[in-house]
Amino acid sequence: MKNMFKIAVLVLASAIAQGAQAAGDIEAGKVAAQKSNCFTCHGQDYNTPIDPSYPKLAGQHKDYLENAMIAYQRGTSGLSGRGNAIMAGQAKQLSKKDIQNIAAYLHSLPGTLVVRK
Repeated sequence: MKNMFKIAVLVLASAIAQGAQAAGDIEAGKVAAQKSNCFTCHGQDYNTPIDPSYPKLAGQHKDYLENAMIAYQRGTSGLSGRGNAIMAGQAKQLSKKDIQNIAAYLHSLPGTLVVRK
């Protein structure tokens, strides 16, 4: 009985670790965001963009960020695509893992986004 409990704990720990890996690596996301120079438009803290029309990214929902970057990769020609010349160029250089990692990093940052008023 004790061995079955140990096995169950190991299986659960493994599943959690795999889920965390699929969720994105925050440190790798920080490196990828810096390499891509995201701060140039969205601000050093990703919360103070250089133009008010640019979105604040700090604290944004991870799945929203992933979907937005994938949509920029698709451009206006793809289903659910987004058209923005700057973001299209930036997003096309990113791998799926880069997108997951960047989204995890930006989501982890403190932000001033308001969910409800």
